Amino acid sequence: MSTIKNGQIVGKYTIQNLIKKNAYTETYRAEDEDHNAFFFKLFIIKQMPEKLINTATGMVYEIEYCREMKHRNIISYVDSGTYKAEEGTCQYYLTNYFSGELLAERIQRKGCIMPDESLAIFREVLSGLQFMHALSPSLSHNDLTPRNIMLSAATGGTPEIIDLGHVSPPCNGKTSFDTSDLDIYYSANETFIGTYDAQSDIFAATAILYTMLTGKKPWEIEFADGMKRSRKIMLMKDFRKEHPVDIESLGVDERIKVVLMKGLALHYNERYRNVEQILHDLDDDATPQRPEDKKDEKEASDSRGEYRRSREDSPNKMDFDIKRGTGNGFNDIAGMKELKAYLTQRVIFVIKDRERAEKYRLTPPNGMLLYGPPGCGKTFVAEKFAEETGFNFVLVKSSDLASSYLHGSQEKIAQLFKQAEEKAPVVLCFDEFDALVPDRSNPGSQYVTSEVNEFLSQLNNCAQRGIFVVATSNRPDKIDPAVLRTGRIDKQVYVPLPDKDARREMFLLHLQDRPCTDIDAERLAELSDGYIASDIAYVVNDAAMTAAFTDQPITEEILETAVANTHPSLRKETLKTFEDIRCRMEGIERRNNIRPIGFTTY
Repeated sequence: MSTIKNGQIVGKYTIQNLIKKNAYTETYRAEDEDHNAFFFKLFIIKQMPEKLINTATGMVYEIEYCREMKHRNIISYVDSGTYKAEEGTCQYYLTNYFSGELLAERIQRKGCIMPDESLAIFREVLSGLQFMHALSPSLSHNDLTPRNIMLSAATGGTPEIIDLGHVSPPCNGKTSFDTSDLDIYYSANETFIGTYDAQSDIFAATAILYTMLTGKKPWEIEFADGMKRSRKIMLMKDFRKEHPVDIESLGVDERIKVVLMKGLALHYNERYRNVEQILHDLDDDATPQRPEDKKDEKEASDSRGEYRRSREDSPNKMDFDIKRGTGNGFNDIAGMKELKAYLTQRVIFVIKDRERAEKYRLTPPNGMLLYGPPGCGKTFVAEKFAEETGFNFVLVKSSDLASSYLHGSQEKIAQLFKQAEEKAPVVLCFDEFDALVPDRSNPGSQYVTSEVNEFLSQLNNCAQRGIFVVATSNRPDKIDPAVLRTGRIDKQVYVPLPDKDARREMFLLHLQDRPCTDIDAERLAELSDGYIASDIAYVVNDAAMTAAFTDQPITEEILETAVANTHPSLRKETLKTFEDIRCRMEGIERRNNIRPIGFTTY
């Protein structure tokens, strides 16, 4: 029996239904007056352990901590208050109502997750932890498991850390939360004696990375039903000591192996102390290139003949889906007028009008790199660019070229370009290009040296074979410099956040063919300053869901509420990072003298 009945109003929220409950908390689905859905968590104070309540303020710790969590990778706080029930005074707080797939469910469904996807999820989780650990006072999650990471459907699968019931400042022997329900498999050894902090969170996050890559926990041991937690802890500590985790045999690059070894170190002092150290090991590009990795391109090209002879019979052979797009080209892109004009005049004109290009002896470009912050439509622009040219098109992701065979990825790259030449003219779009051609001078990149060399060979004057390459990347500074030389990827275009005009057009585009009242797109564009394309798509879809629930048209009020309830995906410090990358890519002097292409930069 629940404390609050369905349909009952608490504050300005209507309770819809009970989701789950335990001895002292109950979680409901609730809606506000505009029918926006939320998670409503109720705390029955009289039944709670005293250590879960801040005696100085009388507030539940979880509510106080959740108020501070404002990050795209952490479930979002909305509101809080008190409620008088038969059981006495209760406290509650609300978070955004999320939907999607728990990471544990995805692992169970897939068995294991590909390294690229696993690493992307791992980085997002680390970003949320980094924010949490940097608060004052520093907070740690203390219960990080695959079941407490939601891959949000509303944001296209963005990982969100959920269930903040064990969040606390660092603990050293005495905890302010209940530990009886914590998952031992993802708990660091020091937590068994009451030490919880950033390092124990990092251990849990790394254990999750291992589970994603392998489909199993780092140390799997079966406990008898009804076994006491103290006995489980003793068995787990002994098992970990006697059975080191097998990391060397994993089919991942050396950087990930290093992260796994240091992140899962049993001894506290041997483990990463903070998230920044992990990111350093994943991203550091200052380490000099190993001599054995410095191979001449000609040598790599000559070596390809050895396995090309058997390519037709290779089990690694595959056909790529190269076909003409069916969209409306640049007409489908909201805003971006300067970018579209630049691409039309400097790229499309040359590769489409061969007769005039030959008359003026214009050299057709080989390729173009679209780079900038995530979510600004780089891949979408590439697809519409292909439609505008009328060429065939194929979108290639790093996973499309992955292979378990020796030289398999190298072979697939050659197959792709060969098939593209057969169906020329073709636009080849490589998504997240930095993952395909990482800088060979970086440690851990030696495993892709042959693949990078294959790309170098295939990119050389590929326009003469009717192939135009469009690459997209959030981190162009991680791309091997040889790839970006003239004669390969000739042009590099920065795609920043949409400006006001672009945001207005995006709202109109996404609202097209939906039931609406009079919408002030200009007002919406003003309210959504700093939003990326995916943010605006989410806002319109969220508003549409709210309207659909009550079978009414989408109104300006619903849209403005959706904007207010949606935080921009990119923070100012993140945008500053991309501006710094832009400076390094273009050169400060060049940037000061040439008018930038794209939106207004924030």
